[in-house]
Amino acid sequence: MEAQLVKVPEPSRDRTPRQNGTKRGTLLIDLRAVTKAYDVATGHFVALQDVNVQVYSGEFVAVVGRSGSGKSTLLNMITGIDYPTSGEVLIASTAVHKLNQEQLSVWRGKNIGIVFQFFQLLPTLTIVENVMLPMDFCNTFAPRERRAKAIALLEKVGIPEQADKLPADLSGGQQQRAAIARALANDPSIIVADEPTGNLDSHTTDVVMSLFARLATEGKTVVMVTHERDLAHYFTRSITLVDGRLVAEGASV
Repeated sequence: MEAQLVKVPEPSRDRTPRQNGTKRGTLLIDLRAVTKAYDVATGHFVALQDVNVQVYSGEFVAVVGRSGSGKSTLLNMITGIDYPTSGEVLIASTAVHKLNQEQLSVWRGKNIGIVFQFFQLLPTLTIVENVMLPMDFCNTFAPRERRAKAIALLEKVGIPEQADKLPADLSGGQQQRAAIARALANDPSIIVADEPTGNLDSHTTDVVMSLFARLATEGKTVVMVTHERDLAHYFTRSITLVDGRLVAEGASV
C-alpha cells in the first residue's frame, strides 16, 4: 500500500503575489525558518540558519553563493534527501520534514526530478533504459508503455537517436540532456539541478540552460545551484546564500 503523505493547511499569505508586474503561479516550495546543523569533529556546524524561501510554479530560480554557503544543503531540504534540524519544509503542501524514509522515497520519485553535475547515468544501461528507471521504480506507467514514453522524452531534449547507445558513447552535453529526460520521467512538478553545467562547454551550457528555461515556461518549477553569474539572464529569480543565511533575493536580469 502506498505511503500516506502528511498534508498541512495552506499558509495564510497571498497565494499570487506579483514580482516585476507578473502574477506568480501556485506556491510549490515553502521553506519556513529552516535551520540545518551538524555535529562535526571540529564542533557544531550550522549549514543553514533560519532560511525562509518560497518558490512558485513556472519559476526558474538560481541558488548562488560561495562554496560552503549552504546551497547544496538547501537542495537537500527541498528534495527530502536530508531533514532540517528545525523549521518546516512544505512542497505542494506536503510536510516533507515529517515523512519517514519509505514515504520520502515514494514521494520523491513521483514529485521531484533531480539533475546532477556528473550526470549519474548507469553505465551498463542504454540511454532509454536509464530514462525508464524512474518509471520502473515508481510503477507509474504500464511496462509496455514505458519505452515509448522514454523515447518521447528523449525527443523533447533533442537526442532520440541516442536511445539505444550506452552513456559512454555520448558527449557530456548529450549525457546531461539524457539526465534531464530521466528527471522528467514521472512528470514531476519540480526539477532540482545541482551545478548541471559545471562540466559543459559554453555552447552546450547554452543548450542545456535553454532547455531548463523552456521547461519553466511549460509550467515546471526549476531550482538550480550555480556558480556561473553569466547565466543570470536565464533565471526568473535568484537566491543568494552566505554562511548558511539568505542574504539577497530578487529578479535576475
